[in-house]
Amino acid sequence: MLPRKAFDKAIARHQGDYKVIDFTCRDQFLAMAFAQLTLRSSLRGIESTLRANRSLLYHMGFRCDTISRNALANANENRPWQIYADLARHLMQKALNLYANEKFAVDIDARIFALDSTTINLCLERFSWALYRKDDGAVKMHVLLDLRGNIPDFIVISDGKMHDVHILDELLYLAGAFYIFDRGYVDFTRLFRLHRSGAFFVTRIKQGIRFRVVESRPVDKESGVLCDQTIRLTGASSAKNYPDCLRRIKYRDPDTGKVLVFLTNNFLLPAKVIAELYKQRWQVELFFKWIKQHLRIKAFYGYSENAVRTQLWIAVAVYCLLAIIKKELGADRELYEIQEILSASIFRKMPVLQAFSDVEVKVDRPAPCN
Repeated sequence: MLPRKAFDKAIARHQGDYKVIDFTCRDQFLAMAFAQLTLRSSLRGIESTLRANRSLLYHMGFRCDTISRNALANANENRPWQIYADLARHLMQKALNLYANEKFAVDIDARIFALDSTTINLCLERFSWALYRKDDGAVKMHVLLDLRGNIPDFIVISDGKMHDVHILDELLYLAGAFYIFDRGYVDFTRLFRLHRSGAFFVTRIKQGIRFRVVESRPVDKESGVLCDQTIRLTGASSAKNYPDCLRRIKYRDPDTGKVLVFLTNNFLLPAKVIAELYKQRWQVELFFKWIKQHLRIKAFYGYSENAVRTQLWIAVAVYCLLAIIKKELGADRELYEIQEILSASIFRKMPVLQAFSDVEVKVDRPAPCN
């Protein structure tokens, strides 16, 4: 499943194998991907496990005879992390194409994205380059998740001090698509740029925003929608930064009873559908929860910035590979099941499809001649 040609191009682009004889970038990726799938706790654990199965390394794709933790540590320290970022982006695009027609909880014919970030805490004594607060270190992973299949469409790994709203400056918006995010991303200059690109956003309104109601539409309060209004901002800076009208929807969640107020630039969809769209934002939180539970992105095998970024990007690549395996092989299993099966059978010489089949394979043996 590994795209060899795209990987080789990334290695050549960043000169990853320059003056390398034994332990290539491919070997480094395989060792780190093995660590992600089997949740090895340290470099020593990676080394000892792979050395114990030395006769099967060639079958797994390794071209070196033995795996040394020193060689792996040096590779994580010095090989450019951009190699694995390029590989992960290639796998992200492949997975996005496979899941493009995936069913979605809301019946709407459009691309739907959820934007959020997660903070990965680091020990400042060992990761001195990752200053976050006075006594804390951290990096942030900003993810734009395509909700059809929960595949990342865009990822940025930044220092912990970067405010979430600045990531909107790096996005290229797709006309007709919906972008869902919480109120931490509300910045009317950036939202107006999104609006002018032909895309739609759904977010929650911040407290203290001044506006006047231009129009109020009738609503069915039994559906949970309390009001559906067209508003215009009246604050000195907000009116200047977003001169067009907005739609304000107040909704009572039937499950929790909590009243939520949404802000969007879409005036065509029913108010209930807008509320259901925002509810799907929770999928990006589940994505962060999944990769933190099932991949190794909270503890690291190296302390340099390059080693941390390398490990994070390889974790993203492994997630996309699992999603690609699920789709291409038609495996009717959850991602965590696929990972568990692969981690237990990774050294076995067998067709990959057989690993996900519940049918026992029987081999017809010829009758003995005696």
